[in-house]
Amino acid sequence: MDEECRNCPALCETRTQVVHGYGDVGADFLFVGERPTPRADEVGIPFLVGEDESDGGTSLRRMLERLGLCDATSLADRPELENVYLTNLTRCRDPDRKPTDEEIGNCEPYLNAEIRMINPEIIVPVGERALSEIGVEYTTTPVEELSLDSDHATTIRGRGFELVPMIEPREQTDEQTQAWLEHFVELMASDYRQTKGRQER
Repeated sequence: MDEECRNCPALCETRTQVVHGYGDVGADFLFVGERPTPRADEVGIPFLVGEDESDGGTSLRRMLERLGLCDATSLADRPELENVYLTNLTRCRDPDRKPTDEEIGNCEPYLNAEIRMINPEIIVPVGERALSEIGVEYTTTPVEELSLDSDHATTIRGRGFELVPMIEPREQTDEQTQAWLEHFVELMASDYRQTKGRQER
């Protein structure tokens, strides 16, 4: 993974650093977001480091702690994850805009390399953009049939994986958070490792 990547000149000017994936490289569960958060841009760990929850929202870290996949006592800047790997469609952040299609395309080789390395059983697209991008590549479901509002907290069969879409944690209602956690707990208790190779939804 190139820590000095210059593939997107505009993002090179706005990023603090390149934020590649982080977590358990033998994980069954791979979470994919759209781009690094402001805090991730500062410290280099995607998603869940030191995000302020004073606004009443939840965080992915808190959700992973409830699932027993993140040690609640571990440092914010270096959370101890078990059976989870975290990454994003893009590795760099512009503070004022979301990534362009070209920037997502430039980062695709990094994501593909991580997916091959991790070889997860379950991919969790976090947010609408992640669902549409992952859905095109890794399911047989037409992308126009994918909708985060209806697919949140459900399982979509894919090409060698299953997808469990998630609305951005800070945008979830309490009911949506609980529904996703309950669905994922059931999935973790199931024989999910036997799902590889199914291609129907």
